[in-house]
Amino acid sequence: MMCNDLILAFLPPIGLPEMLVVGAVALLVFGNKLPDVGRSLGKGLVEFKKGIKGVKDEMDQVDHEVDVAAEASLEAESKQDETFSGQNDENDETDETRKNKKI
Repeated sequence: MMCNDLILAFLPPIGLPEMLVVGAVALLVFGNKLPDVGRSLGKGLVEFKKGIKGVKDEMDQVDHEVDVAAEASLEAESKQDETFSGQNDENDETDETRKNKKI
């Protein structure tokens, strides 16, 4: 069976009416501070979101830079392979010409 009462070690079980009374007394005592607390929490949340956005933007920038560097590396490697392949063709032709001259 589920009990909706809040049980504290040093108090008897507190029900909904008792919690409402405690809340009302707390509101009367701390009521003038609540708008300041809410405002501070709101500012803190806005700063937290700005910080998260800044980190996300920085991660996106780094990701883009890595992509650009990888593309440049692949292009350079491709050009190097083409140059190496062309040099091999020239060496093959000279070998064939040498063989033909010997025959």
